[in-house]
Amino acid sequence: MTRNEDTGGSEAESLTQPPTARRLAPELPGRLPSDRRSLSWIGKLLKLLGPGLTTGAADDDPSGIATYSQIGAQFGYTLLWTMLFIYPFMAAIQEISGRLGRVTGRGIAGNIKCLYPGWILYGIVALLLFANIINIGADIGAMGAAANLLIGGPTLAYCVLFTLVSVLLETFVPYKAYSLVLKWLTLSLFAYVGTIFVVQINWSEALRGTFVPTLSFKREYMGALVAILGTTISPYLFFWQSAEEVEQMDSAPKEKPLTRAPGRAPKEFRRIQIDTFLGMAFSNLVAYFIILTVAVTLNVQGKTDIATAAQAAAALRPIAGAFASLLFSLGVVGTGLLAVPVLGGSAAYALGEALRWPVGLERRANEAKAFYAVLAVATLIGLGLNFTRVDPIRALVWSAKINGITAPPIMVFMMLMASNRRVMGQLVLPKHLKILGWLATAIMALASVGMLLTAA
Repeated sequence: MTRNEDTGGSEAESLTQPPTARRLAPELPGRLPSDRRSLSWIGKLLKLLGPGLTTGAADDDPSGIATYSQIGAQFGYTLLWTMLFIYPFMAAIQEISGRLGRVTGRGIAGNIKCLYPGWILYGIVALLLFANIINIGADIGAMGAAANLLIGGPTLAYCVLFTLVSVLLETFVPYKAYSLVLKWLTLSLFAYVGTIFVVQINWSEALRGTFVPTLSFKREYMGALVAILGTTISPYLFFWQSAEEVEQMDSAPKEKPLTRAPGRAPKEFRRIQIDTFLGMAFSNLVAYFIILTVAVTLNVQGKTDIATAAQAAAALRPIAGAFASLLFSLGVVGTGLLAVPVLGGSAAYALGEALRWPVGLERRANEAKAFYAVLAVATLIGLGLNFTRVDPIRALVWSAKINGITAPPIMVFMMLMASNRRVMGQLVLPKHLKILGWLATAIMALASVGMLLTAA
């Protein structure tokens, strides 16, 4: 018997074996088949993605989609560059919020309560509640209008349905399952990436608008810049990601705040960084494609007066076709189902921590009654706005202004706390995050001033 026969035959013979036989052949020690290695890599990445991914996706809520649609309709390609510019600052401030929660085992409101006077804490929480409720109302209304575009029927009935689904999911679905639902809902944002395959794009102009900043000091242009900053860097995102890091830690029995387990800090910080940077990149990529889609369809046709996400979807139909309109509408519904719980949840976390209530989606409803009551009431009040004469566009403008005014002081407190050894122990912010965090704070402060000036 030859050596080849001893070892199972020649290479040529092995290739003629049935596929089943080859699959059953032993693998080399220490190595996985390429398909299993790729699946293993994907699985590890999915495990890393959590609060950062859902926070980034929630940033592209229906009211944010409306803002990006307005920008694309009014200014075409000229503001695409803002998505690249804002990314490192957005990612840094969200990473800082995540670190605060994981290191201390408390959310932002809980940390502010430990260090600062009550009037500061309750003032911030009150502004957050007000802005979030208005955003919830606008998002529910946009979801109802998008459903009406998709299948017809009464818009307000859809608003009620989406509200009930959101509240029931948060209240009765266990956190681990619910967080998985949120992860899957982020896939709805790919609807906006998909629209580029059904519209004609002038890529030379698009690339110029992406990499060559266009600056103008006209009132409308400055107002658009402020709107983009206010939409992408919002207080509710800070509170949500910080609280979700705490929630994720509490759901694992052996996990502790990093101040009590500093040896785990490098691994946890790496996870937070990857999760946040990918989540924010996803968020900005989607926002980029929303602006691009509307720019190449509505702007070139002279339709510059888009006010809502639903109007943008409806206007796309005669220009880009029914499929583009369908994708846009599906994206509004999907992102709304993701964002409404985040808005309500961040408000409940903030108020609950401020008043020292038991908080957390990991707890059952009867274990955190006040927390779930705030979540439900905030969402229901938002729903109620759709049954009043309140102008949703004007309400969103006020919400953006409140977010713009509230964000800089919250960011200041976050930076001070994350740099304070009393709060963070030996795990204070590294130099690069301090620089990016303070730059982000300065940019948002300038944006707030610009907002007030453009509104004057």
